[in-house]
Amino acid sequence: MKEEEILKIFKEKGALLEGHFQLSSGLHSGIYIQCSLLLQYPDLSEKLSKELTERLNNKKIDVVVGPAIGGIIVSYEVARNIRARSIFAERVEGKMNLRRGFSINKGERVLLVEDVITTGKSISEVKSLVEEKNGIIESVACLVNRSGKKYLFGKEIISLLSIKMRNWQPSVCPLCKKGIPISIPGSRFYRI
Repeated sequence: MKEEEILKIFKEKGALLEGHFQLSSGLHSGIYIQCSLLLQYPDLSEKLSKELTERLNNKKIDVVVGPAIGGIIVSYEVARNIRARSIFAERVEGKMNLRRGFSINKGERVLLVEDVITTGKSISEVKSLVEEKNGIIESVACLVNRSGKKYLFGKEIISLLSIKMRNWQPSVCPLCKKGIPISIPGSRFYRI
């Protein structure tokens, strides 16, 4: 699949939003990518995850791990495609942890998967957790890379879409200066 085709799917499903958003990183942006709106369709989840899996070029992986909440569905689908275990990390008192009996064994080859990478904060926290458990990071993958980086932790970021979108610190956000109301859709700062 070409990026244009993938971007069209995101737009058709309303997963590419425009407005004024506070991202999970704390940065502000005029664009928000809400993968959940796309991943609610199992056929699209399967299709996009298969495409992402093909881009892994048959890397040997024992376990796929993603951060809750955004990385759960994508990491599960990718793990299913490569016939690896799928687990997720979740925040407990602000720190990523493995719960629910999940574990990473010493020497296991790990693929880190996220829905969207902006600053890489969540996936970096998962990386640290994997290393604490003596797992070996083989690769990093995501549906959308909006970080502007090609590599994290010395590993190429494998993505379906690689698009640079403007982000601002809140203190210099032009949307704040215009008085445009802000939405906070991300899971880390979710407010009703």
